[in-house]
Amino acid sequence: MSQGKEDDWMTYKVVVNHEQQYSIWPDFKAIPDGWQAVGKAGSKETCLAYIKEAWSDMRPFSLRSRMDAARQSAAAG
Repeated sequence: MSQGKEDDWMTYKVVVNHEQQYSIWPDFKAIPDGWQAVGKAGSKETCLAYIKEAWSDMRPFSLRSRMDAARQSAAAG
């Protein structure tokens, strides 16, 4: 049996963490601490397509925030 065939029947949900990093999680499992559902669920392909659209900046939120602050500080100074 090829890898992934057994997952074809599963429903997933899209989850995001505090760093605004996305993942998919099996719908029948409890979401781990630190992650929350974003309201999108479906097949693995559907969820991954959603993530591809939604997650356009792969940098963690904390890094983006520090870079924005440094950029604003440089512009002001």
